[in-house]
Amino acid sequence: RIVPSGCKLIGSGSAVPSLLISNDDLAKIVDTNDEWIATRTGIRNRRVVSGKDSLVGLAVEAATKALEMAEVDPEDVDLVLMCTSTPDDLFGAAPQIQKALGCTKNPLAYDITAACSGFVLGLVSAACHIRGGGFKNVLVIGADSLSRFVDWIDRGSCILFGDAAGALVVQACDIEDDGLFSFDVHSDGDGRRHLNASIKDSQTNGELSSHGSVLGDFPPKQASYSCIQMNGKEVFRFAVKSVPQSIESALQKAGLPASSIDWLLLHQANQRIIDSVATRLQFPPERVISNLANYGNTSAASIPLALDEAVRSGKVKPGHTIAASGFGAGLTWGSAIIRWR
Repeated sequence: RIVPSGCKLIGSGSAVPSLLISNDDLAKIVDTNDEWIATRTGIRNRRVVSGKDSLVGLAVEAATKALEMAEVDPEDVDLVLMCTSTPDDLFGAAPQIQKALGCTKNPLAYDITAACSGFVLGLVSAACHIRGGGFKNVLVIGADSLSRFVDWIDRGSCILFGDAAGALVVQACDIEDDGLFSFDVHSDGDGRRHLNASIKDSQTNGELSSHGSVLGDFPPKQASYSCIQMNGKEVFRFAVKSVPQSIESALQKAGLPASSIDWLLLHQANQRIIDSVATRLQFPPERVISNLANYGNTSAASIPLALDEAVRSGKVKPGHTIAASGFGAGLTWGSAIIRWR
């Protein structure tokens, strides 16, 4: 018998690659310098995958830490949600992570592709699965390796992105102990032109192409993806308008005033965006979580990475309420009002 329940956040974990690229390092590649980057973005360092690193490896490391904090065995995980736009495999990464973690009961595992909004949508999805009954322990992972899709000679984009993974364990609980108070999610496909990494065609196999006159347009061209294309000014305008509206909507749905929120946790895209949103919502700087300077924009990993660091440093404590909001390619954006433990 399926019994509806609430859900709570009980464990966090994160992982980053060992290779650190500083602003000074980038100044050796493109025409830039530490002051120029830091002033415009707030970023000073970023981590990127190298050597034998893999996105699945980072995700497994983050997930393992989250499960250990939550004191949940991998065999007791009922669902794995992998929020990523850059999987190691075209068909998704979640099943690989499930296998690597040792989830012996073969729980459902699937990817959610929503770029920088992915982790918030993953939390909402986890809550919907749990509240519908049938799921007790859900592992939500946000992980991306955008460095693999960056044009490293374009100083407008190569300075922004880094690689990382973060994870949370969401567990069923009594409805009165529910830790997801509300959410607000949106998409606007018209904004895709401002931020994308579109598919592009390449040449077909030469031997097959020789049959083109007989088979018409077959075979199709082999596909790959372009580097990230972004109109920074338009993305900034979108974020500073849409994110405060989304958070205010989520607060209204939760019946909570902004003054009841202990922490504002935004997708770590650009410090100017974070500061602008905080100002519009009248959040003082000391109540805003930010680790952007150390890692850059890590896409779906940025929110769980920042939350995990804040939890482990003692900044975020049990019972604290957090307004979390992600925004990015799609365009897609969403907010959730959550309580830690």
